[in-house]
Amino acid sequence: MAEAHQAVGFRPSLTSDAGEVELSAPMLQEIYLSGLRSWKRHLSRFWNDFLTGVFPASPLSWLFLFSAIQLAWFLQLDPSLGLMEKIKELLPDWGGQHHRLRGVLAAALFASCLWGALIFTLHVALRLLLSYHGWLLQPHGAMSSRTKTWLALVRIFSGRHPMLFSYQRSLPRQPVPSVQDTVRKYLESVRPVLSDEDFDWTAALAREFLRLQASLLQWYLQLKSWWASNYVSDWWEEFVYLRSRNSLMVNSNYYMMDFLYVTPTPVQAARAGNAVHALLLYRHRLNRQEILPTLLMGMRPLCSAQYEKIFNTTRIPGVHKDHIRHLRDSRHVAVFHRGRFFRLGTHTQSGLLSPRALEQQFQRILDDPSPACPHEEHLAALTAAPRDVWAQVRRSLKTQAQEALEAVEGAAFFVSLDSEPAGLTREDPAASLDAYAHALLAGRGHDRWFDKSFSLIVFSNGKLGLSVEHSWADCPISGHMWEFTLATECFQLGYTADGHCKGHPDLSLPQPQRLHWDLPDKIHLSISLALRGAKTLSGNIDCHVFPFSHFGKSFIKRWHLSSDSFIQMALQLAYFRVSWVPDPHPLSGPQFTWAPKTRRIDPFNDFLVIAMDRGQFCLTYESTMTRLFLEGRTETVRSCTREACNFVRAMEDKEKTDPQCLALFRLAVDKHQALLKAAMSGQGVDRHLFALYIVSQFLHLQSPFLDQVHSEQWQLATSQTPVQQIHLFDVHSYPAYVSSGGGFGPADDHGYGVSYIFMGDDVITFHISSKKSSTRTDSHRLGQHIEDALLDVAALFQEGQRLKRRGLGEDDSGHSRDSLPCHTRGSRAPTTATNF
Repeated sequence: MAEAHQAVGFRPSLTSDAGEVELSAPMLQEIYLSGLRSWKRHLSRFWNDFLTGVFPASPLSWLFLFSAIQLAWFLQLDPSLGLMEKIKELLPDWGGQHHRLRGVLAAALFASCLWGALIFTLHVALRLLLSYHGWLLQPHGAMSSRTKTWLALVRIFSGRHPMLFSYQRSLPRQPVPSVQDTVRKYLESVRPVLSDEDFDWTAALAREFLRLQASLLQWYLQLKSWWASNYVSDWWEEFVYLRSRNSLMVNSNYYMMDFLYVTPTPVQAARAGNAVHALLLYRHRLNRQEILPTLLMGMRPLCSAQYEKIFNTTRIPGVHKDHIRHLRDSRHVAVFHRGRFFRLGTHTQSGLLSPRALEQQFQRILDDPSPACPHEEHLAALTAAPRDVWAQVRRSLKTQAQEALEAVEGAAFFVSLDSEPAGLTREDPAASLDAYAHALLAGRGHDRWFDKSFSLIVFSNGKLGLSVEHSWADCPISGHMWEFTLATECFQLGYTADGHCKGHPDLSLPQPQRLHWDLPDKIHLSISLALRGAKTLSGNIDCHVFPFSHFGKSFIKRWHLSSDSFIQMALQLAYFRVSWVPDPHPLSGPQFTWAPKTRRIDPFNDFLVIAMDRGQFCLTYESTMTRLFLEGRTETVRSCTREACNFVRAMEDKEKTDPQCLALFRLAVDKHQALLKAAMSGQGVDRHLFALYIVSQFLHLQSPFLDQVHSEQWQLATSQTPVQQIHLFDVHSYPAYVSSGGGFGPADDHGYGVSYIFMGDDVITFHISSKKSSTRTDSHRLGQHIEDALLDVAALFQEGQRLKRRGLGEDDSGHSRDSLPCHTRGSRAPTTATNF
């Protein structure tokens, strides 16, 4: 989600741990260390690797094989063809009475070797099968006989009852694309946004790069791909995230929302108790690998490596580079309420606390009348400061308040009990959702510990949310956890009729421990400065959230289109209409030529807005995953293609007919799908160019072409929040009980961040962000253009004509009708709930 901002913030002036201007480590040494880090990760989870390493076999299969060999030996048969006798000759001679023991040991050694050879064969076969990506390139709804055969073989070699990490050893490594193909695709992607002169200049730089430097840089990448688990992911984590010195707030965090239309209970402590219990149940299942691996098409496994650092993880600031600290276990959470910090134990000797016991502990914190100590209330603002500043202050803090700092950083996760309500309200649904998003993304700047892997936020009216730090994993991982949490705390744990957690309180539990911070005077000024910076950054973010309920995924699927590509093309149309270029004559005639054809114009209020909305295209960042490969993370889909631009121009050309626009739309969707599938299969553009750039920095090679690539600005950063566990939610009986997704900050000071989620079959929720300091952006205006664009695209289809009339405020007979800015729907709630 927020990775686009970090990618943009990545600059040529990289620094090493020693603070030098350029990286000084030799390239081969860096490749060696990358491989060493990979092997250390494998050794750190030896037992899990053993269980998953023998998959699709099991330890019991060895016992079965050994027993079969012993039985054959008893029947005077030799399945080893004389090998066991050879093994017996190599064993020490312990005398006649141990002759039978030598035979058993020889059979055990032979069984182990045979068992290992079979497992190795299965792994190699499965890895070769998983390296096939032809199924991705086939048309939607079509499946060749080759792909059907491949699916059958994958089913045979995949085994039964896999655990979370069962497929890790069988996943193929991410391939290094051809450098010629990458450069060609890059030039194709920037052609729609560059003038002829600028494009010719960029193409010349590319030719020079291919002629002088590309082959050497590519050789080093190939070498790394053979030695390390992934040729790019560790560098992506280090240089894009951990070496960034920007504030984490807005720049590197993203948020996830609660149910949009319902709140299962208005009791804050009860909601916190159930949510914390559900999260720790998820951690328990994670530790036992009881979470099923994610499978595409029900067969193709995705990499599960990112799940390891969900809990007990903190990003520790450093002067030049942060590092991620992950603990094997933590039996408490850190809680923040009204400027005070608490350590709340989550386990007793008998195990995890019940939801009702956790509610009791949270209520004790809420009822605690003690005031915050001086400067303690704003202490967490330091985690929103620039990383080098926070690193220096943390050194002093660690010497003066080590116990309190360790309680926070060593917690399973961070919990913030906010004193204000949040969420959708009847009185002002649009403004309340915007405020809800802003509270989750930035809060007040001092009430979140942004270093933690995630912070659970519980508002005074029982509404929930997450604030997630991005470096340790990507959105689908935290989204998977969040889906489980919402479903478990609402549908499985549930609440009593009066809104409390089920069960009984435990009065024998000690009070939550209040953390005391001995803050030296020199830190006070740092806290004040950090708070001022955090409030400035928070106040500059313009968030807008709206549910689009005119149609959803089911309408798009009926026309055999990709729902993601449909939205991406609508976003291109919306941005073209909303993009603003400074004009010395803002009220002169030509600017009206780009006004949207279906724009609902208020002659008094919209005059200046339409005057500013002029057509323009920009580089568009869409994040997709590369978890088809071992330790894969993300790749960029450059959605602003030549085909997309042709479609948008046709939509704004009154001379074009709907069939002509529809034909161009389908071409644009097909092109986007081709780019998406190429990125997923490791043939994207941006991660390869990023890795080439890193190698050039290690080798001290200056490349004007790579410098040009990494100076680009992404004025439109987009991401879809996937719904991965639809079986946990009954969207037909309870359509309101589905997560409303989340959002992130803009990637550029004059750009937008747009996230969207398909809520069931008939609603799409959009999360838009921009900066108020920019005179070129307006989140609400873009939101209106997105709604208009979706209706305009839908109107190209016969069934969409009716939807468009409704969106424009007309009934089926053409008469005007009133429409609500936020469409809400009721549903019978399975628990006590505030329902809209």
